[in-house]
Amino acid sequence: MAKLLTAVSLSSEEEEEIKMLLGSHVGMKGQKMLLGSAEEAADYGATTFMIYTGAPQNTRRKKIAAMNIEAGHDFMQQHNLSNIVVHAPYIINLGNTKKPENFKFAVAFLRDEVKRAEALGAKQMTFHPGAHVGAGADAAIANIIKGLNEVIEPEQSLQIALETMAGKGTEVGRTFEELAQIISGVTYNEKLSVTLDTCHTNDAGYNVKDDFDGVLNEFDHRIGLERLKVVHVNDSKNEIGSHKDRHANIGFGTIGFKALNYIVHHSSLEQIPKIMETPYVGPDKKHAFPPYAYEIKMFKEQKFDPETLTNIVNCEGQLPRFK
Repeated sequence: MAKLLTAVSLSSEEEEEIKMLLGSHVGMKGQKMLLGSAEEAADYGATTFMIYTGAPQNTRRKKIAAMNIEAGHDFMQQHNLSNIVVHAPYIINLGNTKKPENFKFAVAFLRDEVKRAEALGAKQMTFHPGAHVGAGADAAIANIIKGLNEVIEPEQSLQIALETMAGKGTEVGRTFEELAQIISGVTYNEKLSVTLDTCHTNDAGYNVKDDFDGVLNEFDHRIGLERLKVVHVNDSKNEIGSHKDRHANIGFGTIGFKALNYIVHHSSLEQIPKIMETPYVGPDKKHAFPPYAYEIKMFKEQKFDPETLTNIVNCEGQLPRFK
């Protein structure tokens, strides 16, 4: 866990801002599991956070009883943390029709992830719809619908939040129309919601930087704003329409701080968890530090600090703590 600097005193305006549902991806590992996740989020000054229930690239998972859920929830209650978001693992691809032998596994694993997320108390699970791997978007969408119809149960409390994708490779979900097509085909589609990723949406070709209200209007027209339940707040290393999906630190990409700050404080998104997945900062992977406390602080103060990345490296991971 990151080391902490002396506690920062907040003004009444800053105390009001801390009530925002704003946080980042945090780890969940070791013996502490959910408690460790909540402690990390609190260190960043967050009010919400996102976790994977295990490594996103493999199927190894601890039993629900070992996730330290009660202690995690107790800590969350004491530190103004709520609205856990779970991210489904990357290895699930319901859109792959070229390897039908993997479909049964993908359905079973996603169904298990739903149960784990519900046990953690999450109401939203961000989910990459899948990739068509050359078979075409229509074939993939039909397969995704089939898979979700097998996974979703009418009594589940969790919503699967389909993520807006950048359109990298053969990704499905690069347009609001594709997400709407998936939603309309699922029987219990009240159990589906959407995660809007600002980097992905920018890279897919939507004008997040200069016309976010227009993007929201288009979303509302195609999908319905009531389905927007999670926002991933990420800057982008690439221009609009690049279909690249490369996240940049807040204010250091092509979207910029002004646009992202507008999104974070948008009146239509007040009750929605806003999660950052921006890159660690440092000269190399062995000496890289999480940026989240600094990025959260900028959003709360609504002021961009061009020295942020330098400060993170110079502080060697020591982060300001919010009370």
